[in-house]
Amino acid sequence: MKRIFDSTSRALLATLMTALLVIPSVSVAKNLVEEPSTGEMVLDAVVARPILLVATVAGTAIYLVTLPFSLAGGNAGDAGEALVVGPARSTFVRCLGCRTSGRQE
Repeated sequence: MKRIFDSTSRALLATLMTALLVIPSVSVAKNLVEEPSTGEMVLDAVVARPILLVATVAGTAIYLVTLPFSLAGGNAGDAGEALVVGPARSTFVRCLGCRTSGRQE
């Protein structure tokens, strides 16, 4: 009896996991339009942007220090994306008060 339950539960789990991978997420399909409030814009300008600027500068410094190792490992592009481009995009290419990076359309 235990073997039947194990094989049935494994088959059900595999089916559910496959369905989760196949079914597209609704949030990915939608274009997110944010309309931040004045308070969110002020907090973003006074708190978040300076912190993100420091994170961008620190990430650039870390990237430059670790660049020889990244080049040797073949992942300099990934390291640059994670340490420099991501924080820079959040700092400079984001509407004031928005939570997601990128330009609003």
